[in-house]
Amino acid sequence: MNQETTSSPGTWTDQAIYQRIVESVLDHRLPPGTRLTEDKLCGIFGVSRTRIKPILVRLANEKIITLTHNRGASVSKPTQQESIEVFETRRLIEPVLLARFMQHATAEDIAYLSRNIMQDREAQALGDRHRAIGLTGEFHLYIAQHAQHDTLKRLLHELVTRTCLILMAWGAREVVLRREHAACGCQEHRQLLDAIRLRDVKEAQNLMVAHLHTIESQLNFSEHVEPEIELDQLLHEAM
Repeated sequence: MNQETTSSPGTWTDQAIYQRIVESVLDHRLPPGTRLTEDKLCGIFGVSRTRIKPILVRLANEKIITLTHNRGASVSKPTQQESIEVFETRRLIEPVLLARFMQHATAEDIAYLSRNIMQDREAQALGDRHRAIGLTGEFHLYIAQHAQHDTLKRLLHELVTRTCLILMAWGAREVVLRREHAACGCQEHRQLLDAIRLRDVKEAQNLMVAHLHTIESQLNFSEHVEPEIELDQLLHEAM
């Protein structure tokens, strides 16, 4: 988390507000269907409606929220077709990002991913579900951020956020509620890191595709998980 997003209420920049909402989706604090009323957001962040509106439009353009006439904003509920398309797209672009990452990866990059996996395991052992979820997404995003491909990096950031919404909306209940059954398992990340260390691009790409298939296979389109949350409480918990 960058320093800007830890600002105290009343000092929030537009980017920090945007990032806080995205982070709350990424760590599963804001499930699909959550209403994002302008008045509440203004109160939480201590800003005016004129600043909140463009942020909501940006989030809507990225399909993180849905803007509905006379109903305002709510966290998006991906459809079955949208969910399938997200995973199809991830399987197309993540192997490309991975190959580029492996061309440039330093010992520091590999050490970072290794620490990420270790921290994820520690978070699971401590029962810190929110931190574990954040770390698993961070593993994929770190590879994208260091692949030296800005266009695909931005696209993957949106897709990872939408994947969190998909898992909350269509994941089997035990996937949503129990971290040990979560989509991004430490073991699969460890196998992927081993291939990265060996600079085995083909093996790493195959593992990435299989990993994404595993995530998608945990979806259950016959059951929709409805949120039971308080917006201000959850956003403040993340601050």
